[in-house]
Amino acid sequence: MPTVDETSQSAAPAESLEDQTLLVFARLMEGGQEDEDTCRELDKLTKLLNDDAIAQQADPKHGSICSVIDGDCVDTLLCYLDMRQPDIVRGHAALTTSSYLKAAGDEGSKKLSAFFFDRVRRGTYDDYIVAFCVASATFPIVPDLSAELFLSEGFLSSLGRLMGREWKSRKVETACLEMLNAACMNSVCREAVEKYCVEWLEEVVDQDPTGATHGSNGEPKIQGEDGSISMRRHSEQVQHLAAVILAKLRAMPSKAANEPSTSRIEPAATSIEDLAELFTKLILRDEDHGRQHSIEGLAYASLQPKVKESIIGNRDLLGKLVQSLADAHPRSPATYGALSIFVNLTRYLPVLTEEDRRMQQLKAYANAAGRLAGPDPLDDEDHVAKRCQAVFEVGLVPVMVTHSKNGSPASLSLIASIMHSMTATKALRGQLAQQGAVRLLLLAWATVPETDEAHRRMAAQALARLLVSTNPALAFGGNRSTPATAAIRPLVSIVTPDPAAETRDLLPTFEALMALTNLASLEDGEAGRAIVRSAWPHIEEQLLSSNRLVVKAAVELVCNLMQTPEGVMLYADETAQARNRLHILLALADAEDEGTRSAAGGALASLTAHPSVVRAIIHRERGVKTVLGMCHDPDEGLRHRGAVTIYNMASAEGNLGELARNKVKEEGGVEALKECLKQSRRPEVIQIAAQALKALE
Repeated sequence: MPTVDETSQSAAPAESLEDQTLLVFARLMEGGQEDEDTCRELDKLTKLLNDDAIAQQADPKHGSICSVIDGDCVDTLLCYLDMRQPDIVRGHAALTTSSYLKAAGDEGSKKLSAFFFDRVRRGTYDDYIVAFCVASATFPIVPDLSAELFLSEGFLSSLGRLMGREWKSRKVETACLEMLNAACMNSVCREAVEKYCVEWLEEVVDQDPTGATHGSNGEPKIQGEDGSISMRRHSEQVQHLAAVILAKLRAMPSKAANEPSTSRIEPAATSIEDLAELFTKLILRDEDHGRQHSIEGLAYASLQPKVKESIIGNRDLLGKLVQSLADAHPRSPATYGALSIFVNLTRYLPVLTEEDRRMQQLKAYANAAGRLAGPDPLDDEDHVAKRCQAVFEVGLVPVMVTHSKNGSPASLSLIASIMHSMTATKALRGQLAQQGAVRLLLLAWATVPETDEAHRRMAAQALARLLVSTNPALAFGGNRSTPATAAIRPLVSIVTPDPAAETRDLLPTFEALMALTNLASLEDGEAGRAIVRSAWPHIEEQLLSSNRLVVKAAVELVCNLMQTPEGVMLYADETAQARNRLHILLALADAEDEGTRSAAGGALASLTAHPSVVRAIIHRERGVKTVLGMCHDPDEGLRHRGAVTIYNMASAEGNLGELARNKVKEEGGVEALKECLKQSRRPEVIQIAAQALKALE
């Protein structure tokens, strides 16, 4: 039997969710824990808040645990976002903060605002650091609320006085600039930074950094109350951060920056080229310190054509960027920054139609200066192709392949963009496939979310280009786990033109059809069968396209699909649909384009081995005449296809064969075949034409 104590314990009620929440906060308030213990408590709190948010969504009347989270609790949580906390703790605290703001709703927003303004109002170095760190961390979580705090009256204008104090606090300045850096992702905030902060940002960047790091001129370094170093000069890290922010302002100029200003006559002291040169020097150092910010800054600077050319001309810098990407964690800011640089270097300008060019000219003439503004010559096709070649030569592709194994959807979107540009160079395609680009693109297409249709289409088109220019048997051969059929879904996804595009671009359609044609030629036939099952309606639609090249590519694919039983049955099952398909194929065999006629003739040569198709051609008006027209085509290959088709029809068994022979003779088949023999020189054509003549006897 249980003891009295055991009975009383089992009868005790379980802790309520509110009690669990308060206990977690009590442990977080204690401090002095190991980092792992702190992260564990933060994770417990995150789960409680996530569960609470789900419960509230299911039942709005459900009591929330946020009712017991007062201002002191929020203060405790937000202080774990302080830059002086270990990175791992800050990361877990950011997740918990996000969960709290979601669960607490408006009340959570009010408490966050009260915390921020209270800390800024106190005005000590310690309070500034915490306030700025919280603002930086919450910008991605609640951008609208963070922007509202950032743009509050008098806040931005006060930062200049803070940064201009005679004694500098390295951590205050760093926290401040981290906040500005995060805020620049919001266009309204970026305009405010341009208005209030750009002058002192330039002053920070222009300052000689030697005094900051070495304490020159006898300036003492003083230990501040916040644990930071105070000095008269800005630290080098602060200069680097200020340079990144300036790069964002220069790369994404605000409306205010583009408008004439009477208050500021002097031009910007620091150009985007100057900033790019600074970032380049920092990246080339053998120091990890500050490299992440330099890569981020160069990513924005590399939007400018002149900067692209300076980067591509610096082989050491390219190598350092590739090495930085290889060393970085797949989901780190350094990875996104480095990949963004390569995206900018390799990006081609969009292809404009004649109407687009005329509109562009009209807009240019409409501006006040009346000058014709056009794309920068440094971004023309020749320059971009050379940059793609240079990027390939420094070994970027193998590093991207390695990163893709653990890459995020965001990084794989960037990789898809880079590969889309690099595969535009035909000479690179074989080498790209050898380095693993096919599997890289298959992974990118599968990982990038469906909502990001643009990058999925880029990945699919790049894959199509590789499979057009390389033998798919080699691309998918060997002891590799990826089957050729894995490429079908991505390719089929771009057969239909992009409905969201402003202009109708049929190049992806053409390239996808060509790639599917190559896959359908594989000997095992599995790819061909899968294409028929998953893509036939799209292929059939393209047979009626108004574009000659698309029609040719589609009928070439149909020709290869006729080597599979599934493909043959589309034309041979004696249904109305099959007869209509055959009618279209016969029309294409009489098309003006030689390649289209040849592919359609090849398909007919295969199909006429089946009696149902022979019967359909005989009963189709002008059906036999179209086939005979192939027999005296100027192209000898097409004459061969025509002769094979006539031979198949004349060799049919029973009444059908007799009917076919009579119909061919009535349409002048004997004369057509004799003419084919006279015009032809290839032995196989002469042989099959002679056999067809004999079959007609």
